[in-house]
Amino acid sequence: MRFVILTGLSGAGKTQTVRNLEDLGFFCVDNLPPVLIPKFAEACYQSNGNIDRIALVIDIRGGKFFDDLFESLTYLRDEGYEYEILFLEASDKVLIKRYKESRRKHPLAPEGRVVNGIETERRKLKDVRERADHIINTSKLSARELTEEINNIYGEEGQIETKLVITVVSFGFKYGIPVDSDLVFDVRFLPNPFYIPELKKYSGNDQPVRDYVLDFEGTKVFIEKLQDMLQFLIPNYKKEGKRQLIVSIGCTGGRHRSVAIANRIYEILKHNGYNVNIDHRDINEDVNRGDGKL
Repeated sequence: MRFVILTGLSGAGKTQTVRNLEDLGFFCVDNLPPVLIPKFAEACYQSNGNIDRIALVIDIRGGKFFDDLFESLTYLRDEGYEYEILFLEASDKVLIKRYKESRRKHPLAPEGRVVNGIETERRKLKDVRERADHIINTSKLSARELTEEINNIYGEEGQIETKLVITVVSFGFKYGIPVDSDLVFDVRFLPNPFYIPELKKYSGNDQPVRDYVLDFEGTKVFIEKLQDMLQFLIPNYKKEGKRQLIVSIGCTGGRHRSVAIANRIYEILKHNGYNVNIDHRDINEDVNRGDGKL
């Protein structure tokens, strides 16, 4: 089990770090009173492996309860519960700038200057910082760089490479573009099997339509160019910390051309080792006469 206690200066990036840890599979609890840490740890360790990655956010918002932190940590050590402390900090100048931009009050100086609250907090957290296993100064880190730091410390082997989930969606333009699309491609430039009597009854999932659509030279060039684009974009999306990519491919009704091409793109991405899903949103809408979709 990996048991992480996340703490540090207010405004240093704990909120984003919690999101990063959640993306890495951690069960996160924010602002747990330190006095409850022993009971919580005991419950987690007795979960028979159901909870094996835990992160607790403990900070100065706990007020007087924060003073119980060291007593709780001592109890964990004495009982054999292993834990690690991740401490986030930043320079006074950067913290003040962040507070100014967010227009929030510092928890230790609600009626006074932010700088005074920061000084008080540094003093109160001095002992915790000295006991930290990892210290990250976020003063010069972008959101992406902080994500990379967290991934390097807490990501398991192979986890970072597979965290991006790709969904290939086929759709019909007459039912609207999927609202969650990241990339949209229009394949209405290809001949439409809908107007061929012997193909109309089939969908792009059926071999006759698939062969008809994929056999065109224009289809082959389009798929080749789209594959090249995705091979360039996906690693850069992953580098920026993107977790989900929706690639939408549309034709008129979402039953023939878009389905056949979406299936082919799905197969290529799957073959290349990506975590990919397929969703034919409108494949039955021409049959069922549906309305607009999300």
